[in-house]
Amino acid sequence: MSVVKVDYNRQAIEMPGTRRPGQTGIFRRAGFEDELVSRTKGSPHVTTVYEGFQHGLKLNPNGDCLGSRTFDPVTGTFGEYVWQSYATVHQRVTRFGSGLMHLHQQLFPDLTAAQRRQWAVGIWGINRAEWTIAGEACSAYSLISVGLFDALDVDAVMYSINHSEAPAIVASAQHVLSLIKNADKMPGLKIIVSMDPLGGDNATSQAVDKSKVESGSVMRLWAEEKGIRLLDFKEVEALGELHGRKHIPPTPEELYTVGYTSGTTGLPKGAMTTHANYLSLLASNECSFPMFKDDTLFSYLPLGHVFGRVLEFFAFSVGGRIGYSSGDPLRLLEDMEVLKPTIFPTVPRLMNRIYARVRAATVEAPGMVGVLARRAVAAKMANYVAGLGMTHPLWDRLLFNKVKKVLGGNVRYMIIGSAPVASEILAFARIAFCCEVIEVYGQTEGTGAGTLTNYGDVTPNHVGAPAPCCEVKLIDVPELNYFATDKPYPRGEICLRGPSVIKGYLKDEKKTRETIDEEGFLHSGDVAILNPNGTFTIIDRVKNVFKLSQGEFIAAEKIENQILAKVPLIQQIFVHGDSTENCLVAIMVPEPENFVPILKQVLNTNVSPNDIKAFREACNHPKVRKAVLQIITNAGKAAQLKGFEFPKAVMIEPTPFSVENGRLTPTFKIKRHPVVKEYREQLTAMYNEIHQQSKI
Repeated sequence: MSVVKVDYNRQAIEMPGTRRPGQTGIFRRAGFEDELVSRTKGSPHVTTVYEGFQHGLKLNPNGDCLGSRTFDPVTGTFGEYVWQSYATVHQRVTRFGSGLMHLHQQLFPDLTAAQRRQWAVGIWGINRAEWTIAGEACSAYSLISVGLFDALDVDAVMYSINHSEAPAIVASAQHVLSLIKNADKMPGLKIIVSMDPLGGDNATSQAVDKSKVESGSVMRLWAEEKGIRLLDFKEVEALGELHGRKHIPPTPEELYTVGYTSGTTGLPKGAMTTHANYLSLLASNECSFPMFKDDTLFSYLPLGHVFGRVLEFFAFSVGGRIGYSSGDPLRLLEDMEVLKPTIFPTVPRLMNRIYARVRAATVEAPGMVGVLARRAVAAKMANYVAGLGMTHPLWDRLLFNKVKKVLGGNVRYMIIGSAPVASEILAFARIAFCCEVIEVYGQTEGTGAGTLTNYGDVTPNHVGAPAPCCEVKLIDVPELNYFATDKPYPRGEICLRGPSVIKGYLKDEKKTRETIDEEGFLHSGDVAILNPNGTFTIIDRVKNVFKLSQGEFIAAEKIENQILAKVPLIQQIFVHGDSTENCLVAIMVPEPENFVPILKQVLNTNVSPNDIKAFREACNHPKVRKAVLQIITNAGKAAQLKGFEFPKAVMIEPTPFSVENGRLTPTFKIKRHPVVKEYREQLTAMYNEIHQQSKI
């Protein structure tokens, strides 16, 4: 199906008679005013995730389906991608699902046929073929998959397993030991399946941390003592071959997955997502950035999150192929060079790094290379701004065909989610990689749907119009002075409604009612501007607001995002204000490649990021901190921040915030309370500095 063409000056239509006090009218994407999409036009018989895979199997039975890089444990090196066909994957799904159902029946022999469907299976590990086969097996037998981020700590995993009442979990070998160790705290867990051969000796992926893997025989004995049946993936498949079962196809309204939201505070909530929810996303994507049988999706964004799973489902439904990363974040670009994907989903953190790397090798390069690159970029950017496309017959041949190879050379779409990206980075990506860049906004509770940019729209600073499967309105947020009647443009909290909105939260009717109102609108917690052309710009977050001593409300994420969008040398920034203070302070994590020139300029010395001690000392030299604070101040002025929104001091943290060090959620949001606790001493020191300076 082709992309629906629209007028970029009129991308959303207000539904007549929908305005009310305290809210805008309800808007739908242009071209979809009459009806929100819920099923695909290309394959209307597909009504579930299960049927989506079956459709792909029918289209491409002998074609490549799942690909992984070979790994030589002797040399520690990765090789080419090795592929499993759709027919092979289908066979493995049936065997694994049959084996899982057989184990379940052995444990619970008295259950009725109805009770043998819709029970939960946890899946804990990095993106890999076994993760996806386990997920598809759940779908084929009407089970509920509970996707768990690989980086989750065991406490969060235990909570999810207990809350979802999952009797089984499929996990990578390095997690098995902690599951057995904590089995007493998960009384309902009866089956653990290792994605890797038990013991890890024959693991094909470097992602297995053998230091965390005990011998298979020891783990089996320990598991048995705790009442757990421990098997590896191949053993479950072998059981399924002996005890084969017919598929038990799910219905559209049955649960496909329970996704535990990665909140920055409190216990995670289990978002109940149905097959019908995912179908609406498939229909929406079909109209926006269609995939085809010859497409290759690069899978590395966590399958525990809706973004990763929706895209895999989309690839399956057209018979496309999915290649997995090697599991090492430092090898992502190497993986892409080998895989040569056509579809590249990404997040701002990675985009910023790619941007820095490509600029360093082109427009910022010394000598004639830099001169020619700057001329090439200027020429392509002029064409791009003029609406003449992202290709150039001369400069692509001389330069950009080589730049494209950084991502493998074949990328058609970049799909960016998670947070805003600087408009200059998006523009540079389009001309450097000669591909379309789609920005999406959404959240787990909307199955990832919300808004997305239109194909070919090059206007900056927005996240597009409503997705074809949902409608959007803004409602007043009086405590933050955002109103639907604001001039020149309406502002308010984004509310979404449509077939992509989840059923609710598992076992939490109170939170469900707080999030989804009586009319079916999902209250996102995000604040946006409604632009004249029907697109939306995210400007704030309702919940991450605190008050300074003089009574001013501070929306930290808004400030952080606006600074990030203006300063490519910043990888991450955390803005904080004590309630007893009248100003803000900040912690900044630099992009090493972009930051080294700043250090050289300020300190007149060369410092390598690889020299950790020297780099850390240089980063927090008073002159460097002063220079960075000025850069942040300039960015704040460009973003038209208010006076009290400017940080008055900054410390520079060379170590990135990550899930592993407890500073980020699995979806890369800052855990504000843990960060404040960890950096309490440094935050207090910055305030003391400000007080001392005010006395001078």
